[in-house]
Amino acid sequence: MIPFLLLTAIAIFAYYFLTSKKGMKAANSSPVIVNTALLEQNVLFYSKLNAEEKKQFENDVKEFLEAIKITGVDTTVEEKDRILIAAAAVIPIFYFKQWKYYNLQEVLLYSDSINMNFETTGNADRNILGMVGTGAMEGKMLLSKHALELGFDNKTDKSNTAIHEFVHLIDKSDGETDGIPTILLDQQYTLPWLNLVYEQMQVIAKGKSDINPYALMNKAEFFAVVAEYFFERPELLEDKHPELYKMLSTMFDRSSIK
Repeated sequence: MIPFLLLTAIAIFAYYFLTSKKGMKAANSSPVIVNTALLEQNVLFYSKLNAEEKKQFENDVKEFLEAIKITGVDTTVEEKDRILIAAAAVIPIFYFKQWKYYNLQEVLLYSDSINMNFETTGNADRNILGMVGTGAMEGKMLLSKHALELGFDNKTDKSNTAIHEFVHLIDKSDGETDGIPTILLDQQYTLPWLNLVYEQMQVIAKGKSDINPYALMNKAEFFAVVAEYFFERPELLEDKHPELYKMLSTMFDRSSIK
């Protein structure tokens, strides 16, 4: 009797598992055609890749868009928005072939900056350009459409809000958003990284650094801020902060992203 019941339970579980998988696949099976012209025009990282790397980038963008839902909250999600969000997701993990954002299910796109109540109305308290959700918002990312576009339009600054938030997701993949991304950082590099973070934060606090002072908030924000710098202006980072550049190159699995 027990073996029969066990087999019945397994059969029921297998049925629901397989049918739910089929349903999930069907829900995400709409073919995605990646607009390479939009990538070429708007994503500097992509435009610098060789032909083979561009094909990989396009495939990674396609896979992201097939797996992650993008929803406009008070704005319309346009093709360019989807391409830019996917590009921001792909850039930090481009050299990690098997990486998937398992801790993300949906990106919520707002027209502009929001407040802690997720509103784009009001003035003084609307200071959030992007956020990785927690609690009831776990598995979601909130992004300002204006900030998303600005991050890619301005190719001479050191900031990109969307990349910043995806770096937080990478940091969070080990269970904690603490600026110590163990998924990227071998154990022998942890102490040197923390020492470098402390040294750089001291310099920023003294007003003697070109790194965004927002990095002083905590180690997690420091990591996201300098990662933005690394992907937006690699040559400048290498020139002004060679140790930081070398450490980030080690983390993101390449010797140079010029």
